[in-house]
Amino acid sequence: MKPVRPNIGGQAVIEGVMMRGPKFTAIAVRKNDEIIIKKEENHSLSDKYKFLKLPILRGMLSLVEMLIIGIQALSYSAGIAGDEEEKLSSRDIALALLTAVGFAILLFIIIPTAAVKLIGENMRSPFWLNMIEGLVRILIFLAYIFIISSMKDIRRVFEYHGAEHKAVHCYEHDEKLTPENAAKYTTLHPRCGTSFLMVVMVVSILLFSLLGWPGIIMRILSRILLLPLVAGVSYEFIRLAGRSSSPVVNILSKPGIWLQKLTTREPDESQIEVALEALKSVL
Repeated sequence: MKPVRPNIGGQAVIEGVMMRGPKFTAIAVRKNDEIIIKKEENHSLSDKYKFLKLPILRGMLSLVEMLIIGIQALSYSAGIAGDEEEKLSSRDIALALLTAVGFAILLFIIIPTAAVKLIGENMRSPFWLNMIEGLVRILIFLAYIFIISSMKDIRRVFEYHGAEHKAVHCYEHDEKLTPENAAKYTTLHPRCGTSFLMVVMVVSILLFSLLGWPGIIMRILSRILLLPLVAGVSYEFIRLAGRSSSPVVNILSKPGIWLQKLTTREPDESQIEVALEALKSVL
């Protein structure tokens, strides 16, 4: 029996791809005809505090760490593309993180729960009120993805997103890491961050429904406080989906896979080459 290969995760950045393995994180960015690679050793709080590797908790930690690493990777790639490499300070990262979280809370918590007050004004069932709120949240998310996908620069990022998935598929099928081998694989992947966000939407509906339908201030506060738990549960499902061949898990994973048709595009050979260089750097 073949040993289980370590999971490799990644993210598309400006004209490049970031890959994260068990020991290293690498960012590969194309600048003219050159591929510039930055490689760093991973440092996680879970290495120091072993209890953070427990199910659910590891998902909460992973979300925070990937947000921080993602912000750093985007900043680095933007600097390379603009001829100015700028290293973010801890303060810059904290500010960017708070801004991103604040925007997400406004868009996916405050607006949906406030909208239900108008849509379901005469409705009394907490279950249906939570269902409507969840549906509004999903519609906002889909509209957001659809709008940004029409932007030229974002389309380039989505092409690198597709390249990232092809590279990971090639690795997971134990093939030689060449653009020719990777090109034949799909741009869709069950462990994608897009799928994770869709799972978060669904899990949040289920968990929030258990709280009934309190006043709007309590609703907003309870949803913010439950976000780490929602992220932890969603992370465990995505891990399961990445390894399971169960028909039930595959069916439950379908909405996230379908959504990736919006967030990935077919890459060209040069983009796949960048993704493979990032991948090779973390193996």
